[in-house]
Amino acid sequence: MKIIRFFTFHIIFLFSFYANAQSVLKNGIWRATILVDKGQKELPFSLEVSEKEKGKQIMYILNGTERLLLQDLKQKNDSIFVKMHIFDGAILAKIEGNKMHGVYRKYDAKDPQYSLPFQAEAGVNYRFKPLTNNKPTANISGRWAVTFRGENAADTTQAVGIFEQKAKGHLTGTFLTTTGDYRFLEGYVENNTLKMSAFDGSHAFLFTADIDGNKITNGHFWAGTTGHETWTATANPNAALPDAESLTFLKKGYERLDFSFPNLEGKKISLSDKQFKDKVVIVQMLGSWCPNCMDETAFLTDWYAKQDANKVAIIGLGFERKKEFSYAKQRLEIMKKRFNIRYPLLVAGIANKDSAAAVLPALQQVLAFPTTIIIDKKGKVRYIHTGFSGQGTGQEYEKFVADFRKKIAELSNEK
Repeated sequence: MKIIRFFTFHIIFLFSFYANAQSVLKNGIWRATILVDKGQKELPFSLEVSEKEKGKQIMYILNGTERLLLQDLKQKNDSIFVKMHIFDGAILAKIEGNKMHGVYRKYDAKDPQYSLPFQAEAGVNYRFKPLTNNKPTANISGRWAVTFRGENAADTTQAVGIFEQKAKGHLTGTFLTTTGDYRFLEGYVENNTLKMSAFDGSHAFLFTADIDGNKITNGHFWAGTTGHETWTATANPNAALPDAESLTFLKKGYERLDFSFPNLEGKKISLSDKQFKDKVVIVQMLGSWCPNCMDETAFLTDWYAKQDANKVAIIGLGFERKKEFSYAKQRLEIMKKRFNIRYPLLVAGIANKDSAAAVLPALQQVLAFPTTIIIDKKGKVRYIHTGFSGQGTGQEYEKFVADFRKKIAELSNEK
């Protein structure tokens, strides 16, 4: 109850707008942090503030090479409200000179009180505070076979770590999992330890570990308000996951999908509609809340803009975190505008894997969002791809793109 009262008071305090002069949000780099592990651990990331036009300011979230645009900033006096691009969350902060302090709120979380303390300081250009005499004991660039363990030691997940270590121990990379990658992580190797973090408006990830030759030990992974796992890894240039096209499949006796869901205007759209006849059809199971879906959508929209719409089509099936149609419509419209999506988005249901499988009964199971189903011109399901490895995975992403293009070209040329 103390925590709830604290955040309630804090938010009221932040947005009780006083009649004082407008505070200045300084342009340039800010070192930002949110607190995870019940406020015990600092998760750092970078923000960049700049002016777009006529004094209107915008922000970018910086993780590795990624720059995520935040253009919905509302400021009154000394308080600022920053929406998290396509995600249903926001930073609420008070500006005091070259500092901000407040909270990050996630409005679509299961916990209605989801809130993490936020601070930022202008002009600070490091992520983790650097050691004055840092001497990394190893270069961990390359692939690693990783095991994550939940609070129950029997609850394990296999992953692949991909890291690139540069001068002075600067570290970037990600983790591949069967449901999607952990996107753009950034940090340092300091002596014999590593620290990496990422905040993209939805994911809030912090990793630490010790390095012992070709082993990584004593790893910890914190996510959001309560998530925590331990992890270990072994250097392995051949580390790999199961084939992403072997995890989700049709039930015995099925070779086609059949569905009918409303589009954002409420009109029912079916896979059997004339507009999809004699075309290769890509069915994208997605959610606006899902960072990996965001990455896949960025790829698909760019790719689709170069295709012949008489030969190929995409249908996006949206699974959102609240059941109301009006909410799903609002969130998907924001996503549509952000990525200039030119294919139909349908409201298919709630963001739950079992519920998604229930509304698509031909599927044996749904393991991840996104899941992408490729259907040939005769209406038969040919491929089902589980998860998505985005641009933060480097060569893995490039391999996926090449394979995807090859598959679509081959299916398009079939009689």
